[in-house]
Amino acid sequence: MNKYSIEQFIKQTEQVDKGEGFFELETPRILEVNLDGLVWAKAGSMVSYEGKIKFEREGILEHGLSAMFKKALTSEGTSLMKANGQGKLYLADSGKKIIILHLQNEAIYVNGNDLLAFELSIKHDIKLMRKVAGMMAGGLFNVRCEGTGLVAITAHYEPLTLRVTPGKPVITDPNATVAWSGNLQPEIQTDISFKTFIGRGSGESIQMRFEGEGFVIVQPYEEVYMQAQS
Repeated sequence: MNKYSIEQFIKQTEQVDKGEGFFELETPRILEVNLDGLVWAKAGSMVSYEGKIKFEREGILEHGLSAMFKKALTSEGTSLMKANGQGKLYLADSGKKIIILHLQNEAIYVNGNDLLAFELSIKHDIKLMRKVAGMMAGGLFNVRCEGTGLVAITAHYEPLTLRVTPGKPVITDPNATVAWSGNLQPEIQTDISFKTFIGRGSGESIQMRFEGEGFVIVQPYEEVYMQAQS
């Protein structure tokens, strides 16, 4: 068989059932959901599906007035959709690498732009970091996922997980921060000297400071969903 033939290309790239369950990494950047019921997914993340699946955007009152007001306060509100039915659903987000996490009565905070999909058994709640709103255009929001079940998150390139231990805080760039453990409550800090050195428009002068015990996931890429106000 010719190494560049269509037949060879199909053989190398075709979908293969791996029997991994509800969530399956078909490629490092395409998530297969073996759907028999309902799953939450990022709006616009569907790239293909097989079977009978219906899609519905998250209703504005889906989670009550509190969630509605949180969405109204940010220009980058987490837009979710429900996929309901039976079949194979394929999800992706701008070619980002996909990480599957199985929560076992645990909680994790995910940058609102990096949450790809999660099981119905996972409770989710939008959290706004209000202190940022006055410093950054659009503010900063994240989603707290809690319970037992699967969560799929995304990162540009290869993610790095940093341990946070007592007395050794971890400081990150908000635009490069993907997720962190549910017990951590980051504080927003500004580095005035760094801001003066780089320039007043630099978003890197605003940082997230994590203290306590847990972990933070960062990516080698600044996903600019917010800009410093001048």
